[in-house]
Amino acid sequence: MRETAEDIRALQDLLDHSYDAAGSHLRSITTPERRVDAEELAQRLTGMCLLVVATVTADCRPIAGPLDGIFYRGAFHFGTSPESVRYRHLLARPQVSATHLPREEFAVNVHGHAVPAEVRGGLRETLLEVYVPRYGPEWEQFLDSGPRYMRIDADRMFSFQMRAPE
Repeated sequence: MRETAEDIRALQDLLDHSYDAAGSHLRSITTPERRVDAEELAQRLTGMCLLVVATVTADCRPIAGPLDGIFYRGAFHFGTSPESVRYRHLLARPQVSATHLPREEFAVNVHGHAVPAEVRGGLRETLLEVYVPRYGPEWEQFLDSGPRYMRIDADRMFSFQMRAPE
């Protein structure tokens, strides 16, 4: 977990504002006891989080696909190739939605704008901590070869969990 106290406060404000603005249907499913607070969310999103990221084509069609996500400093980050269609979509139309849904009992949805993220400092350290054990030390060379990282600046974020009955 790389979040500062200020990151946690900002994330909690985002979660609360999003919930307060949600429609009645979403609020009927994501009841207060099913929400995940910012601190627990940051802890649960440590490491690589598989995301389904949706972008928008020039003719307004949504396109969704899986990506590795990293939750860092209270925001999802993801990498992509500078030659990818997804990257071109994001540069032209940065509106993005992403869902982390590892199982039925836990989900995170985020809606906002993708902005380029510099891979240095803490983000670089976090990426290396996650991927070098998984893919070996040569992954650092891959990181330096030019993938582009984006951060989702969220307008809305929703968390959901179903706790097992006691």
